[in-house]
Amino acid sequence: MDAVKGKSMEGKQFKTVPIVASFLIAGFIGMFSETALNMALNDLITIFNIAPTTVQWLTTGFLLTLGILVPISGLLLQWFETRQLFFASLAFSILGTLIAALAPTFEFLLVARIVQAVGTALLLPLMFNTILLIFPPEKRGGAMGMIGLVIMFAPATGPTISGLIIENLTWHWIFWISLPFLVFALLFGIRYMENVSTVTKPKIDILSILLSTLGFGGIVFGFSSAGEGGDHSGGWESPVVIVSLIVGVLSLLLFSIRQLKMEQPMINLRTFKYPMFVLGLLLVFMSMMIILSTMLLLPMYLQGGLGLTSFTAGLLLLPGGLINGFLSPVMGRLFDKYGPKWLVLPGLALCTVVLWFFTGVTTTSTVALIIVLHSCLMIGVSMIMMPAQTNGLNQLPPQLYPDGTAIMNTLQQVAGAIGTAIGVSILASGQKTFLAGVSNPADPVNIPGALTAGVQNAFVFALIVAAIGFACSFFIKRVKPKH
Repeated sequence: MDAVKGKSMEGKQFKTVPIVASFLIAGFIGMFSETALNMALNDLITIFNIAPTTVQWLTTGFLLTLGILVPISGLLLQWFETRQLFFASLAFSILGTLIAALAPTFEFLLVARIVQAVGTALLLPLMFNTILLIFPPEKRGGAMGMIGLVIMFAPATGPTISGLIIENLTWHWIFWISLPFLVFALLFGIRYMENVSTVTKPKIDILSILLSTLGFGGIVFGFSSAGEGGDHSGGWESPVVIVSLIVGVLSLLLFSIRQLKMEQPMINLRTFKYPMFVLGLLLVFMSMMIILSTMLLLPMYLQGGLGLTSFTAGLLLLPGGLINGFLSPVMGRLFDKYGPKWLVLPGLALCTVVLWFFTGVTTTSTVALIIVLHSCLMIGVSMIMMPAQTNGLNQLPPQLYPDGTAIMNTLQQVAGAIGTAIGVSILASGQKTFLAGVSNPADPVNIPGALTAGVQNAFVFALIVAAIGFACSFFIKRVKPKH
């Protein structure tokens, strides 16, 4: 990245490269630890003698914390300086990682994950808001591309690296290895991070915070609980799931009405007056549903359908993740030069075609085919996410940047919960249908076929989402900011 100097709205110059580097280091380790623990879930079930539905709280608790705190980030960005929020996010991340590394029980580990999530919830919106403030619109694509590299590269390498760690050490070392990098990111930020935003300290409305917490928290919890489900918890028919979703939807409705009536809203919903922001939001939402449902389905298919080990499955998914990460800066520069349409449109077309192929995978599909399809899917995603997101945020006036980044990041968490829950539900339904049609459902020989049938059905859902996104992408236009 060129060592250019950005200018804020007041004309102040910033050393952009050290600021971005601080976010990249902190963001990489935060995103790495988010996915790395997934490979250890089976071991944790045995070590702590807990049920699979209990261990899933390590993921659900993380998502729930993000769903509650990220919407409030728009308010925090206006109340605290950039350095204060950056140091707070690193402090929570370091504390959570240390507790996890020392955790003697499942309860301690769950608390650690929630503390880690607080750090991530502070860091992500701050990172995007800072990029919007220190880079002019014509250079934001390249900067967002660097952020995209970290956001995709870290989760891609997480399962593979953690698989190696688990094979040779204990699961605690996932966190012990992360800890020194987080400390380094904190020290680096102390030296180079600058205050880039203007602190306005708007009035805090407690009722808005409460409604936001119940709304986004209820929806994320409801969908996550349904996704964990299976027969044990009742899935979508569980009273907990139904009540959570009803409370979440009603609270969000009341929250939206209140925000529109307030002079200083917690989240300014007038961002939805900008059509390219709304379209970018929809495309990012659908992309996240595709990514996270695929990240769940493919490991299950590789292990349950093809009979591969978890470490081998992680290795097979590594090329696609690396390709996506390395292409993000390239797509950023292409976006700066050509705009979003000629990236987003072919990207969604590629995703639609690849997902159509995924609906036909079988227990005899080759490993090479899966690697090629997954890599092509990740290329398509790299062409969609950053251009759609950056183009949408570019249309907003600077005073709405905190609100825009808060909305964009919040709905990404909601999309993840919804995509995962629906994917798991369709997979389970497909398995039941398959087993109902065989002579001996209890025969272990039928298990891989049943899982593969469920995965095929779940990919049909992802295909429909991609097709809708492709239709929407025809309406995207390049934004030329007047500010």
